[in-house]
Amino acid sequence: MNKNEKTVLVVDDEEKISEVVKAYLEHDGYLVVTAFNGKAALDAYEILNPSLIILDLMLPDISGTEICKILRERSKVPIIMLTARTGEEDILNGLDIGADDYVTKPFSPKQLVARVKALFRRSEAENHRLSSVKSFNNGDLVINTSNYEVIKNKSLINLTPIEYKILITLAKRPFKVFTRDELIYFAFEGKYEGYERTIDSHIKNLRQKIETNSKNPDYILTIRGIGYKFGGIESVENIYEA
Repeated sequence: MNKNEKTVLVVDDEEKISEVVKAYLEHDGYLVVTAFNGKAALDAYEILNPSLIILDLMLPDISGTEICKILRERSKVPIIMLTARTGEEDILNGLDIGADDYVTKPFSPKQLVARVKALFRRSEAENHRLSSVKSFNNGDLVINTSNYEVIKNKSLINLTPIEYKILITLAKRPFKVFTRDELIYFAFEGKYEGYERTIDSHIKNLRQKIETNSKNPDYILTIRGIGYKFGGIESVENIYEA
């Protein structure tokens, strides 16, 4: 058994599909657990804390959409959504609620395994980003996570704790679009119960501090109808030493 074995939770009410996916993933060295309904999926998640979840959109008790929303309130675990729906709106909705990728049925098991591998690589790369000091846009913006400093154009910027958490959340995952609910969850550590649009005020204040032109931002980008993402380009070499 591989000492670095990752656990994948496969959630699909079609047993044949689950067994095929399980066989292919196990052949590549993953530990696979299957669940055939939403309740079993949530129970398995709590017990196993899987490394990745493959989640069918259509389940007999709780929809995959609801499962994804529940999981996103608790975890950043990578989620691949399985769906027979191929419409753009359905796909965007899945990504909007927190899925990291989607695969439409019918699908090639080999392609699904490739998606799993790619998502693990991306997730691991993102987890290692900003380990200490990183600069963006040729040193225009520098983030030092070891001492919580943010430097804009070589000047120290005074951010509130919430503004800092929002910036770090976005910058650590530059390819992910965050909904307002997700940013609230990470910035307020799941303890905020107010109006979700409050996050817009924090974004506005953050832009005024780190953007050269807050009306035409380079770093905190609005993705219409979904939320926000980080637009900074990481510099090859750091210009700031801790």
